[in-house]
Amino acid sequence: MPGNVVEKIDRFVKVRRVLISVFDKTGLESFVPELVRVVPDVKILSTGGTYASIAKILGTRAGAILQQVSDYTGQPETQGGLVKTLDFKIYLGLLTETYNPSHQADLARTDASPIDMAIVNLYPFAAVIQSDSATVEEARANIDIGGPCMIRASAKNYIRTASVTDPADYPRIIEALEENDGALDLDLRFDLAKKAFAHTAEYDATIAGYLGVATSNSVRDCYAMVE
Repeated sequence: MPGNVVEKIDRFVKVRRVLISVFDKTGLESFVPELVRVVPDVKILSTGGTYASIAKILGTRAGAILQQVSDYTGQPETQGGLVKTLDFKIYLGLLTETYNPSHQADLARTDASPIDMAIVNLYPFAAVIQSDSATVEEARANIDIGGPCMIRASAKNYIRTASVTDPADYPRIIEALEENDGALDLDLRFDLAKKAFAHTAEYDATIAGYLGVATSNSVRDCYAMVE
């Protein structure tokens, strides 16, 4: 049940499966090869443009390492790509607790796997609304749904999952993996979780601030209205 208190966790969690879904792909070209070097048996889940970028980075190695989220979940991307990662198997993997028998039973029942690290950043809402010509509809289209959900889920579960939102953290993650035989420790996971919640809080505050001053007329002007 929600609210159950966890009493036992692992200080170090081996990184075996990583979910990468980013709008800002800065640093992937160096981070992904380093991740594979330090953790040779790592498996990467990804979607859309991120998948294409990582496939290009990995080249001939991609087939053994990289998997489309849709192939993992068994569900195709829907609504023109709006729904890609909002899937039961993804959230079982992000939220699972190692020493919770019911969680482990759910993983087995659904053929899901724990996700040890989620690397996610969001649609550029703030950049879009900085344009004087931006409409409320353009702003609405750039409100990310799946990204904040994955960030919050992985950050909430810092007890076993690393939530990475800032490409500037890639070097220290590689350093930590090298020092700890492919694992990340609780101190780092908790630090990343704090950054992740700050990231989504700022994102939501920006959306709320923008919509809070938008007028009904500016909304209606975006659309051909059906009465």
